[in-house]
Amino acid sequence: MVTLPKLNELGFFEIRLESIGGLGANLAGKMLAEAGVVGSGLNGVSFSSYGSEKKGSPVKAHIRFCDHTTNIRDTTPVERPHIVGIFHESLSKTINVISGIYEDSLVLVNSAKTPEQLKQRMNLKGGTIAVLDAIAIALEEKNRVNMAMLGALFKLCPFLDPDQMKQVIRKSLEKKYPQAVQPALNTFERGYNEVKSQTFELPEGEVMPGYVRQDTPLLGYATQPMGGTITNPGNSILKDLSISRAGMMPHFDLDKCIHCAACDNVCPDFCFVWDEQEDRRGRPQMFLQGIDYQYCKGCLKCVQACPTEALASAREEEGYADQHRVPHRFDLAL
Repeated sequence: MVTLPKLNELGFFEIRLESIGGLGANLAGKMLAEAGVVGSGLNGVSFSSYGSEKKGSPVKAHIRFCDHTTNIRDTTPVERPHIVGIFHESLSKTINVISGIYEDSLVLVNSAKTPEQLKQRMNLKGGTIAVLDAIAIALEEKNRVNMAMLGALFKLCPFLDPDQMKQVIRKSLEKKYPQAVQPALNTFERGYNEVKSQTFELPEGEVMPGYVRQDTPLLGYATQPMGGTITNPGNSILKDLSISRAGMMPHFDLDKCIHCAACDNVCPDFCFVWDEQEDRRGRPQMFLQGIDYQYCKGCLKCVQACPTEALASAREEEGYADQHRVPHRFDLAL
């Protein structure tokens, strides 16, 4: 008989996956629940919540497990997770990804940083932080981030059977994508073996932040601006698409650029910054200055369109975007 390590007042062990569209958190949640139900004999349920259904948009996947004698009658989002799986480290810049965790909750982060660095970045006071560089594994194995994260989750959930998960992977992929089965299994295996964790005791006198429901609006009838003004429209300088990048970004080489604007024609978010200057004959011409990475979501359409390899796809490194960003003029004016 499988025993769950912790239960809430309703008898559930709960997991929440924080991600963006395109990283496969929705599928990972379904496969995780299936492995728990079929392989471990638990009752389980999985569902997702998200806004616009597009790549780069925030996504949450919710998983509940309980003993087979307990009925699942709660289908609300997981607000107090025992485990949080963060598929995209940068989400913590704009979303409270650790909302509702307990003192002993486990936080799994897709990152190349150390647990100590992540503890400071996400302002965690205590608990266990597990780290896995899932993007690097996925790139090396030519597979997806969700398989590596699933491997780590199975390592951190001893009540789940990894062999059962491998069967689920085969069942899900072998009919439509038989060539993807082995890379997916390799990625899962590496995630299982390479995840590292560290536990931090809550300092004496410290308490966990008070729990606030995630659906509590920031602006209500008593706190909204006068006249219901929209303070952050989609075309605002406050707009930041950097959390939408799934690990890759374009690098710009000015020496190779012929200023043909092929990149600008395919860019969906107007990331490229131009300036009117004189050409060799003294005629006015628009010259590309660089990329405003604040608005770049890493779709890499510009890389595919560039005829001279002035734009190249590269793994995103901490601080690169800030150091090489060329702001639009309206940003500089404010």
